[in-house]
Amino acid sequence: MNAYDRIAGVIRELDARSVEQPGVSELAALIGLSPSRFHRLFLDWAGVPPKDFLQCLTHAHAKRLLLGGEDVLSTSLITGLSGPGRLHDLCVAIEAASPGEIKSGGRGLKIVHGIAETPFGPCFLAISPRGVCCLRFLEAGEMAAAVDEFTEAWPAAEHRRDDREIIRLANSIFRSGDGPGPRLKTYVRGSAFQLRVWRALLEIPTGTLTTYGRIAELINAPGSARAVGTAVGANPIACLIPCHRVIRETAVVGNYRWGHERKRALIAWESLPA
Repeated sequence: MNAYDRIAGVIRELDARSVEQPGVSELAALIGLSPSRFHRLFLDWAGVPPKDFLQCLTHAHAKRLLLGGEDVLSTSLITGLSGPGRLHDLCVAIEAASPGEIKSGGRGLKIVHGIAETPFGPCFLAISPRGVCCLRFLEAGEMAAAVDEFTEAWPAAEHRRDDREIIRLANSIFRSGDGPGPRLKTYVRGSAFQLRVWRALLEIPTGTLTTYGRIAELINAPGSARAVGTAVGANPIACLIPCHRVIRETAVVGNYRWGHERKRALIAWESLPA
């Protein structure tokens, strides 16, 4: 059995038995590997550690139950967690939202969104009292899809479009001729591994570059450069979480969620003297 078949089998097992919360040792034994070797192999092929993968499966199951009307206690027990406390920690770690917030669909959360021009083309921006929760560059005709995708995540939140407020926010982020504006608070949702990567991105100084391998070392996950690349590519907040500052080990600029040319332009803009 090759490596792909082994990991595919483990993923099928996790899909079927996620409520049992199997541990790394148990999963490793299924394919005849030591826990450490299994961990490395799973990370190489799935892009995330097995523990994070299981957490995402559990979270997805819990979210379906909560949105379907199940209460928090029942949801925690049905998904194999020991109680509401563990469910709360899981939801906050993966989606930066409590079970109650997920169940309510964001009821009571006020989010302002809109479109603004930047030196790098139009962008969609959204901000809540917790911070900027989306910043994505747009190509022609993408605005409606961006709004739909964002509002679906919080169907019961109070969404308000205010382009004037968003333009002011964008101007503070993209200060002409002066590099990026001051750091703003961000409000993002992602897996535990993604959040570790995104926090590491915040430590890259303006005007400098790093590599996927160095980010992997910084988060104490050496050898996970490919998984780091996947997490970098999933970053929902352009510029404020500076994924454009990460390049390949070969010094090739590489891909960018919002376009290869835009990544080069951002790097050049940040390199200009203040």
